Amino acid sequence: MNRPVLTSPFKYIKCGPTGNRQQATVVVAFAAVTEKEKSDDVVCVVRRLKAMEAITIPTDTFKVGFIGAGKMAESIARGVVQSGLLPPHRILTAVHSNPSRGTAFESFGVKLLPHSNAVVEDSDVVILSVKPQVVKDVVFQLKPKFSKKKLLVSVAAGVKLKDLQEWAGHTRFIRVMPNTPSAVGEAATVMSMGVTATEEDGELIAKLFGAVGKVWRAEEKFFDAITGLSGSGPAYIFLAIEALADGGVAAGLPRELALGLASQTVLGAASMVVKTGKHPGQLKDDVASPGGTTIAGIHELEKSGFRGILMNAVVAAAKRGKELSPS
Repeated sequence: MNRPVLTSPFKYIKCGPTGNRQQATVVVAFAAVTEKEKSDDVVCVVRRLKAMEAITIPTDTFKVGFIGAGKMAESIARGVVQSGLLPPHRILTAVHSNPSRGTAFESFGVKLLPHSNAVVEDSDVVILSVKPQVVKDVVFQLKPKFSKKKLLVSVAAGVKLKDLQEWAGHTRFIRVMPNTPSAVGEAATVMSMGVTATEEDGELIAKLFGAVGKVWRAEEKFFDAITGLSGSGPAYIFLAIEALADGGVAAGLPRELALGLASQTVLGAASMVVKTGKHPGQLKDDVASPGGTTIAGIHELEKSGFRGILMNAVVAAAKRGKELSPS
């Protein structure tokens, strides 16, 4: 491939498939490279060159500010404090229109500031945890405070990185998709990196959100499907627990006992998948002995299209998430 060259080579950080970095020399004039020619390495060059301008966040003194003091923000902040990752005085949020939200944060030592501008000014990591429909206005309002040293994080569902970066005039962004079990330290969280977010930035955010559950990294193109699965998924499981409990009541169990058994059964089954590493189909087969009660129940579920219904729910939620996205 023939490309125009610069008069002198420059150094860049090359990204390998495992994220390892090595020094390399490049003589590519990026402006002359066509879209087709932009290999993963070339894109990585641009990203890393821009990332070099970022100021490293001090891991031993950094502060986290929440813009929006809703229940998701509270769950994340509380989990970070309880894990010992950060002391409460290094977590900030602003006075909320609903006084009870401020009280909730103050109950575990988080400092309340008079307004969101002050939160951004005094924070190294700024987490935007407002509703998706207002995030654009909030970003525009705070834009003058977004200096290069700030790492911005969004948990607003359905709002893409390219929009966030354009609105903020700031590309040191990470998009994060947690779910409601963060309230009990069992979140399933996925993160995607913005243009100039560094590997160190990613590790820092993975630790923060790891305080309230498990964290995966994925390309942003998967986020609608992630929304349909882990974002909306807890609601599907709540329905399943309720239905199991109702079945127990129909079979003669007291309501409280039926609900307790259903909840613990779902918790135990999920734990077996995670801890044993076995495929759920194998675990199902281990329970379903020939001619027994379990296979009879599974037969009824299959006749009703149980697996297909769950699959359709994930796909429908993913489709709706895509429709609601601003772009």
